[in-house]
Amino acid sequence: MTSLSPQPTKMDKGWDIDQETALSALSRRKLIDQVVKYLSLAAVIFSLAVLAILLIDVLIDGLPVINWNFLTSYPSRRPEEAGLVSALVGTIWVMVLVALFTFPIGVGAGLFLEEFVSDTWFAKAIEINISNLAGVPSIIYGLLGLQVFVRLMFPITQGRSILSGALTLSLLVLPIVIIATRESLRAIPNSLRQAGFALGATRWQVVRAHILPLAFPGILTGVILALSRAIGETAPLITIGALTYIPFLPELSLRGLQSPFTVLPIQIFNWVSRPQPAFHALSAGAIIVLMVILLTMNSLAIYLRNRFQK
Repeated sequence: MTSLSPQPTKMDKGWDIDQETALSALSRRKLIDQVVKYLSLAAVIFSLAVLAILLIDVLIDGLPVINWNFLTSYPSRRPEEAGLVSALVGTIWVMVLVALFTFPIGVGAGLFLEEFVSDTWFAKAIEINISNLAGVPSIIYGLLGLQVFVRLMFPITQGRSILSGALTLSLLVLPIVIIATRESLRAIPNSLRQAGFALGATRWQVVRAHILPLAFPGILTGVILALSRAIGETAPLITIGALTYIPFLPELSLRGLQSPFTVLPIQIFNWVSRPQPAFHALSAGAIIVLMVILLTMNSLAIYLRNRFQK
């Protein structure tokens, strides 16, 4: 008596083999996905652990030396009398000037290149050059600042002054601000621009009233990140001749912009290079002060970004 059940054909066997292959490939992809996931998690945990160890070490060494005398005294050869008031004031001066130079020029350049320049070979060449400038080592900007701002513009800057340092750091972070501005503008849907044009608005009216307010939180974040990089730069300022010992504070006037200066990274470098352990503790305290300034800037950026987003 013959069975009535259908016999598997070559096509059915091929289908089973293809299905098994697909399931095997899916399992392999899931396994690779889990491996990459846990490797990435391990990399993050390792990085945070190293950062936590460094921060704890700095806090243990630096917190005992932070007091009012440390914040209001000038540098000294005696560690018990040394302070960082000149470096702290110089850092604030330089960063305020960098923000004043960088924000309007960088945002304006990014706005012009993204919204008003047509897609030509010249615009593409400028975009490539800006991207390349963002990756140039900072000491190259220091050499440029030494030649242009310190020597050629001596009648204006008076050589190795606060103004020369601020202009040099502004050149360093301008490509970052321009790129951040363009990326923030690109994130705005093009349909919003077309709607404004359809209502008869000019390009500048559309950009000013609709595009720029929506892109401003991202632009502001890019500016603050650029300033965060500038506040920790040492090589360009050493190249242009920033001093390590300043026994006075700059005047609160335009003439003060032409005064010699020092900043916190240079003061930290000076103290770390000394052999006495007491100066190493002072450098740790200066690092804590620098981190507080940096965190304050980032907190202000987050607050302003959330406010403009609303």
